[in-house]
Amino acid sequence: MANVRLIARLDIKGPNLIKGVRFEGVRKIGDPQEYAQRYYAEGIDEIIYIDAVASLYGRNSLTDVVRRTAENVFIPITVGGGLKSVEDASAMLRSGADKVAINTEATKRPDLISEIAARFGAQCMVLSIQAKRLSGGGWEVYRDLGREHTGLDAVEWARRGQQLGAGEILVTSVDQEGTQDGFDIELVKAITSATTVPVIASGGLGAATHATSVVSEGGANAVAIGRVLHYETLTLSGIRDEMANSNIEVRQP
Repeated sequence: MANVRLIARLDIKGPNLIKGVRFEGVRKIGDPQEYAQRYYAEGIDEIIYIDAVASLYGRNSLTDVVRRTAENVFIPITVGGGLKSVEDASAMLRSGADKVAINTEATKRPDLISEIAARFGAQCMVLSIQAKRLSGGGWEVYRDLGREHTGLDAVEWARRGQQLGAGEILVTSVDQEGTQDGFDIELVKAITSATTVPVIASGGLGAATHATSVVSEGGANAVAIGRVLHYETLTLSGIRDEMANSNIEVRQP
């Protein structure tokens, strides 16, 4: 396996970096660009920006944030939230993003996945999946930060997304997001087993061992990190060392 990527996930509301638990009880943290630059200096491999209120307002407002970040941060940047068309994706890529993450609009119009992949390449098209565990087993895909049902099975949707042209999958467990209780490893494993594209695990990291587990047991190719970095509960170097000590290949800055 190639180096497992450590990715900083920054959820944005207006000009502020925010964080909640299961996307609820959101608190403002600070200027997202300051955090992005700090993580870059500390050796993060990539950054994901998600506009947390894009669905509410019907548009992504991260153009300026991305543009200013790209001037000082020279690692891949993925942007998601409220992107509805090839034109929206193009605007983000022109602003300095390397990839776009599509969730809501893809569940409404799956052909958008193919359109973006055809225009910019599969490597630019990240399928974002927000999944909740069902009481009877399996996981349902949600949109609007885990508030709106889609009726889609998460694993089948991941498989179909790859077939349509997605070059990467960002899977977020709504149940675990922000809890620091660990990833939904079963969810991640089900998706990595059903697809062959890289899978980013998101939602639940609270200890460095959680990162090693979701890779070694879940098969994740990358780990998204949010709260523990924002609040400095853990350090990137500590997470990286734990993974390296567990014989997981990670980039050493």
